[in-house]
Amino acid sequence: MSKNEGIIATIGLEMHCELKSNAKVFSPAINGYSEIPNSLVSPVDMGFPGILPTLNKESVREALMMALALNCKTPEYMYFDRKNYYYPDLPKGYQITQMHAPVGTNGKITIDMGDYKKEVLIHDIHLEEDSASLDHYSDASLIDYNRSGVPLLELVTEPCLNSSEEAVAFLEYMRRIYQYCDVSLADTKMGQIRCDVNVSIRKNENDPLGTKVEIKNVNSFANVADAINYEIKRQSELMSEGRYEEVEQETRRFDEETGTTIRMRSKVDAIDYKYFVEPNLPKYLISPEWLEEIKKSIPMLPNERKENYINSLGLSEYDANIIIKDKAYANYFEKCISLGMDAKEAANWLTVQIIAYINKEDISLKDFYLTPELLNEIISELHKGTISSKQAKEIFNKSLEEKKEPHTYITKDNAQISDKKELETIITNILDNNESQIIAYHNGKTNLFDYFVGLVMKETRGKANPTMVKDILNEKLN
Repeated sequence: MSKNEGIIATIGLEMHCELKSNAKVFSPAINGYSEIPNSLVSPVDMGFPGILPTLNKESVREALMMALALNCKTPEYMYFDRKNYYYPDLPKGYQITQMHAPVGTNGKITIDMGDYKKEVLIHDIHLEEDSASLDHYSDASLIDYNRSGVPLLELVTEPCLNSSEEAVAFLEYMRRIYQYCDVSLADTKMGQIRCDVNVSIRKNENDPLGTKVEIKNVNSFANVADAINYEIKRQSELMSEGRYEEVEQETRRFDEETGTTIRMRSKVDAIDYKYFVEPNLPKYLISPEWLEEIKKSIPMLPNERKENYINSLGLSEYDANIIIKDKAYANYFEKCISLGMDAKEAANWLTVQIIAYINKEDISLKDFYLTPELLNEIISELHKGTISSKQAKEIFNKSLEEKKEPHTYITKDNAQISDKKELETIITNILDNNESQIIAYHNGKTNLFDYFVGLVMKETRGKANPTMVKDILNEKLN
């Protein structure tokens, strides 16, 4: 439901995500990122006369993996179509895409909305080539062909979402799936994800869908939310004023500065792209054996991991949600578990100490010095009683600061005193010299217990095992 009282919003999304294969989808040029314009191009990308496309098998594998991960039906044969239109960023005058036999159709996934689950239906997902990019200046527009031909997956949902919160939750979960499957970095900052948003409203669920308005090329999830909320508000106000007929089937764009959507063009008549089968790419059979191989290579996805962390490892939903947000976090956590660390303890170190450090230093986990093996060194010494929890945190910080392994800081001089006989001797000497305090303790001043603990810690310069100190004091005083 939308936040506007008495209004039901219906939202469909078209999500474009660039894949990470080494070469482009129909040319041998490098599929990568470069700040130097037109440095990653081939004649195919620039639409030179006589060019012929060659299909990148890795891009097809990645596309099929995503289709299977989204529970889609895959086609028996893989083939492509030409989408014919002219625009300066499309030098051939057509785009190679999939119209008649998408790589995946009729899929669905379930997203977690906190207090309810939402099933999102996937109309189709298809593989195509990205266009070049245009840089507009006051007196000219320049074309950068680096992006031209980059493998692009376009995912189209059914109109089944009902709020900006559901739309963003779906996009965030999809980004995680791309990252978990290792087919894309799915980085919005690098322009690897772009969205088109379709919004309509109606008063009752039994009413037919309202007039659909499309918002093109929204470049961040925050902007997706703002664009949806604004469009729902705009259409709702027209409906409440009896002017809903003014809502046109049109294409709009989102303006970040004003937080509004702005009309671009009417979309009453569908553009005739004159689709036909791409003649230079023969169709080929997708073998069941290859599909099965791809299916087996799909890793455990975020929601599956979350359920495992909660139901099998005993984590809280809060901690599980933090860990699955990033595949690197999940892999780090699972490596810690494989080393024998307690799940809740590993989760606590990751969600509190490690992520706080990463955010503070503005680095990624791959640049974090303390690997799971090095963190396990600290935890193991803590469990042995060699160091205290306070010392464990100090060694953690020192290792990160000086980029040295934790054992460098665990020596006889700073080791925790956990020998019972040694602690009994120290405590006996302290009690022998504090008879009046012992009498006062037995007469009801039980807060003196902490006084005795403090004397022991002072005597040992903070190295005494605090748990053992309390146990021995309890034995001797009571």
